[in-house]
Amino acid sequence: MEKDSDRLPAGRLLSLDTLRGVDMFFIMGAGYLFDSLARLFPESFWSGVAAQFRHVPWNGLAFIDIVFPLFLFIAGISFPFSLASSRRKGFSERKIQFNIIRRGVLLVLLGMIYNGLLQLDFDQMRYASVLGRIGLAWMFAALIWLYTRPRTRVVLSVAILLGYWLLLAFVPAPDGTGDPFSREGCLVGYVDRICLPGTDTFDPEGILSTLPAIVTALLGMFAGAFVRSGKWNAVPGRKALALVGAGILLIGVGVLWNTVFPINKRLWSSSFVCTVGGISAVAFALFYYVVDVCGHVRWTLPFRVIGMNSITIYLAQSMIDFGFTARFLFGGIIGLPENAEAGNVLYALAYIAVCWIFLGLLYRWRIFLKV
Repeated sequence: MEKDSDRLPAGRLLSLDTLRGVDMFFIMGAGYLFDSLARLFPESFWSGVAAQFRHVPWNGLAFIDIVFPLFLFIAGISFPFSLASSRRKGFSERKIQFNIIRRGVLLVLLGMIYNGLLQLDFDQMRYASVLGRIGLAWMFAALIWLYTRPRTRVVLSVAILLGYWLLLAFVPAPDGTGDPFSREGCLVGYVDRICLPGTDTFDPEGILSTLPAIVTALLGMFAGAFVRSGKWNAVPGRKALALVGAGILLIGVGVLWNTVFPINKRLWSSSFVCTVGGISAVAFALFYYVVDVCGHVRWTLPFRVIGMNSITIYLAQSMIDFGFTARFLFGGIIGLPENAEAGNVLYALAYIAVCWIFLGLLYRWRIFLKV
């Protein structure tokens, strides 16, 4: 039987696939599982956990609000490695640029398909999307990385975050009312209303908020380049410690900035970028230290199976009825408890199991959706 280690490309950063898999696990049915546990055990530990899997209405931060930007941060980490690989293969700068733009455009297209593009109801369709946000933010960040020096990248990142803050603070929506950082008064919603078809009020993955999301991807690229560099290699774990320090510093900046520019995922506010970027850096550092520095690999396989086909499972959940399959395969077990809430917990576990089996088969057959 083929060993798991035989499946892994040489030099692959296992911590990255693992962290991506953990991140995707939280949108692969984990939220429903925790909500079911909270209903089964009201006023328990699970109630607090379930609350963290509900997005905050506007300002503030819950655990689930970290999942999306963490994925974008991880996409950024990968780029310095893939860029170096492309250059080793002799790709020209024009070819690399083409691949970057192709990937960005393809993600935007996949996001539109996810939102119902093929239904041909163009007037009612939502054009912005999670995948579109990832595609555009990553694409522009990668182009910045490709054509600028390190110092310029830092200056641009700071300028984007400061400029976005000042733009929203001093240029409220012409048709809005109230606080310029509110849903009704922000410039972000106004730009979406006049530029995005079918947007009546506000789109959380809209046009203007893509600007600070570029910095989220750039922060990941800074982390990836640092890990890839030859610096500090003499002391195992020293890079991880430096990443933790940088992450804590970013969190501190974000919390301070929150006093004048609220942490807000829907606006993708500058304080949100710093706070979540810092959390992402600390999470990556921990995974990097445990998996790649210390070599604790065995436990990572269930998550790597998810992480190496993350876009696949995101799209598949809208195209394949995993719920039907879960009830078909495990309906007898799900129906055993007399308590309906206990049955919901078993259904959530069955749903996650079916999704994982689907990904496990793809992993075994070495089928990976590369975008």
